[in-house]
Amino acid sequence: MDNKEPMPDRTQPAARSRILIVEDDRPQADAVAEALQRLGHTCIVVTEPRRALEIMERDGFDLVITDLVMHEVSGMEILQAARRLDPGAEVIMITGHGTIETAVQAIRDGAWDFITKPLNLAELRDRVAKALEHRRLVRRTTQLSEQLEERFGFEGIIGQSAVIRRVIDVCRQIAPTDATVLIEGESGTGKELVAKALHNNSPRKAGNFVALNCAALSEGILESELFGHEKGAFTGAVMTRKGRFEHADGGTLFLDEVGDMPMATQIKLLRVIESREIVRVGSNEPRKVDVRLLSATHRHLEDLVKEGKFREDLFFRLKVVRIVLPPLRDRREDIPLLTDHYLRALAAEHHKDVAGITPEAQRLLGAYGWPGNVRELINTLETMVVLAQHPVLDVSDIPPEIRPAAGDAPAGSIQPGIPLEEAERLLVQRTLEMTGGNRQEAARKLGIGERTLYRKIKQYGLK
Repeated sequence: MDNKEPMPDRTQPAARSRILIVEDDRPQADAVAEALQRLGHTCIVVTEPRRALEIMERDGFDLVITDLVMHEVSGMEILQAARRLDPGAEVIMITGHGTIETAVQAIRDGAWDFITKPLNLAELRDRVAKALEHRRLVRRTTQLSEQLEERFGFEGIIGQSAVIRRVIDVCRQIAPTDATVLIEGESGTGKELVAKALHNNSPRKAGNFVALNCAALSEGILESELFGHEKGAFTGAVMTRKGRFEHADGGTLFLDEVGDMPMATQIKLLRVIESREIVRVGSNEPRKVDVRLLSATHRHLEDLVKEGKFREDLFFRLKVVRIVLPPLRDRREDIPLLTDHYLRALAAEHHKDVAGITPEAQRLLGAYGWPGNVRELINTLETMVVLAQHPVLDVSDIPPEIRPAAGDAPAGSIQPGIPLEEAERLLVQRTLEMTGGNRQEAARKLGIGERTLYRKIKQYGLK
């Protein structure tokens, strides 16, 4: 062991943490403990690895430092136990040069880092400091997320705007029920997030949440995915396979982009909803299923019904409860909340020292139109975090395609000098989008009668 180490910097306050040291070589274990206790940490040394498993069951630790190769119990077993008992606990492996390959595997299995022998205590302290800082950052992110959701959210649905609060209120009311729900909204607004929130807060949460994108599959494959198939039902069906309905039995089935479902499959889906039975492709035997059905679409199903592309009876079956998710541009007041939440989560995920964002950068994010909605915002923030050079993100960190050129106005905004008729069209359109197409509410917000609003909609060709 290399004991030529600098004296600890006692001008910096120690961040006290509980550290478990598992090492069957007593002198080495004591040296590690002494080096870390000088920094103010509480160290528990265990030289009998099997006893360490009992101690971890009883006590919690911020960090576990374990030798990889020991008698009776291996470091990999210590790692697995630590991660099982506390997924947030960090583990550092100590390894000889001959076991580095195994140590790398330990990293893949969830260890924070590994250190090779002979130990350099200065390096050890540095690795420990980084592991504990990551642990604190993750904890802080979790706490903030919980506080944020307590004040402004529901199972990841975050916002304080009136439109999103209404969505959250509806979700709270219907989550405990078995009601069929249709979730509508543009791509990237979080339709699957809402579906998962409904499942996780329902009596079915112990069952499976099964999602299927109806737009991604051809008619034949979609039916097989939904209802399953028997061996030999078609070319390539080499074995019997359960469908998504059977897999979701006792739980929730989420059909995304249900508006793109072929007409023939719509008929079969309607029959399943009515009878609560499925028939596998290639079989005549009905099978009972107990499934809560949630569906989502970015399309206007009423228009598809009028065009003869979607069955009206299925539409009414799917929309027992209807949730319309607003686009991000219609709830801009939520962007700072979302930015703060995801910045902290992404910084922890990518091990980046990013603590916040400047007001000017936040203003630009709030002014952008976000055609990809919350999904686009998250992707943008991830790019900014990964490429960040400083703890506080600034305008220069915003991707060029998001950052407007000097003098540019946000897309779709009402600017001085545009024709009055165009300004009125934009105002009516934005108000309809904000209210999710609710004409009565839109008319009230605009201060006009519903008949007047209807005339404006026809005049400007709005939906």
